[in-house]
Amino acid sequence: MRELQVATKYGTVQGELLHGASVWKGIPYAKPPVGELRFQAPEQPESWDGIRQATQFGPENIQPRNHQPEGLTKLPNESEDSLYLNIWAPKEKSAEPLPVMVWIHGGSFVSGSGSQPMYDGTQLAVRGEVIVVTINYRLGPLGFLHMAPLDDSFVSNAGLLDQVAALQWVKDNISAFGGNPDQVTVFGESAGSMSIAALMAMPAAKGLFHRAIMESGASQFMPAEQASAMREGMLKILGVDRDNLQKLSTIPVEQIIAAGETVKQQSGAGMALLFQPVLDGEILPQIPLQAVSEGSAQDIPVLIGTTLHEGALFIQPHVPYSKEIDMVQGVDFMTPDLQNRVSIADSYPKTADGQAQVMTDMFFWRSSLQYAAAQQKYAPVWMYRFDWVMPEHPLLKRAIHSIEMFFVFNTLHVLKFMNAEPDEAASVLALKVQDAWISFAKNGKPEVAGVNWPAYEQDRATLIFNHEIEVVHDPEASKRKLLGL
Repeated sequence: MRELQVATKYGTVQGELLHGASVWKGIPYAKPPVGELRFQAPEQPESWDGIRQATQFGPENIQPRNHQPEGLTKLPNESEDSLYLNIWAPKEKSAEPLPVMVWIHGGSFVSGSGSQPMYDGTQLAVRGEVIVVTINYRLGPLGFLHMAPLDDSFVSNAGLLDQVAALQWVKDNISAFGGNPDQVTVFGESAGSMSIAALMAMPAAKGLFHRAIMESGASQFMPAEQASAMREGMLKILGVDRDNLQKLSTIPVEQIIAAGETVKQQSGAGMALLFQPVLDGEILPQIPLQAVSEGSAQDIPVLIGTTLHEGALFIQPHVPYSKEIDMVQGVDFMTPDLQNRVSIADSYPKTADGQAQVMTDMFFWRSSLQYAAAQQKYAPVWMYRFDWVMPEHPLLKRAIHSIEMFFVFNTLHVLKFMNAEPDEAASVLALKVQDAWISFAKNGKPEVAGVNWPAYEQDRATLIFNHEIEVVHDPEASKRKLLGL
């Protein structure tokens, strides 16, 4: 039996046995970033005496709550003091240190947490004989406002630095929980995957992880000039100028979140990411795609992929076609490096479904192909696409953005909040998806029983996860060429 009382570098934590896994929740990996530490780099947590009960999740980072999430009877506990992580391990102690999988959640860099029900690490840890870690990090303006130019005490990309601090904590402490600090896989979805793309380009993250799984997100950044304009807009709303910057440490955090929402509304940005990694020249010195293409992530194998209908989560097929969403403008925004943007936009149907396809292909699929091509010069890369649907379900009749996460964690029961109850075949598929992720974390190569899954090279081998699993070489080649790849 694994010991549930564990001595970390900062003090002893007491976990519990839950559903056949050893679990520790709400462990602080940094000091609360509040008051004078707001907008500053994360600092090591304070040590404590005695035994800290690690049986409750830490608060989620404070975030806009436009509506109460479906399926929840009350809103989650949230706070600016949110830099906590959670650990799942198999019940029995292993003779050898186990591989570690660190999950970075998505949510457009403004929402989400590592404690959401679909990220429960029990099934991964128990079936896979791995240690699973989920983390919180600062979101929205607290995590991604371009503050460094204002004063030496402020940083930009605080949310990315939180992720680095969590990975450093794992490196320093995970062996006490039975994990191998030299076998760490980061995995994440959407903004979590975009975060991983940034971490692979960041000097501060060097050596803190050894493999990367990127689900529906790749190189993403905001130029410093645009990020500065965002910051100035927020400071104006908050009534802060260069002469009273100290006010930033005392303004109620709710006002800062509200100011971020106001700036977003004023900008008319719609679905654009106004808070995201900033190309600040220091913490993120290069565009992630460029850095990776120059070898910044040498020897880090990557498993990367998308869902077939990413955009159908954001622009649902039943909504009327919106002339307000300019197709050419959308293509311009998502692929400014492309020459033939008008002809690309014209190749999609003028329907809501067509608009969703543009989002899928430009924002998610194209960037993933670019990232895979850049990294394959320096380490093996595997590509997947997730196609599973429930034809009778109004939303899941498309393979929407984020759906694969429920299969990776094998938390299909959580889909009840969408009034969906996947069948036995979906449960079997979840085990196969999970097997691929686990084997990648353990051996640096994703494997699915009965399928030969080659690395992504010249022939662009892509594993399709569906009711049937198959490898397709260069899927949608004509569309890929149209997208300049």
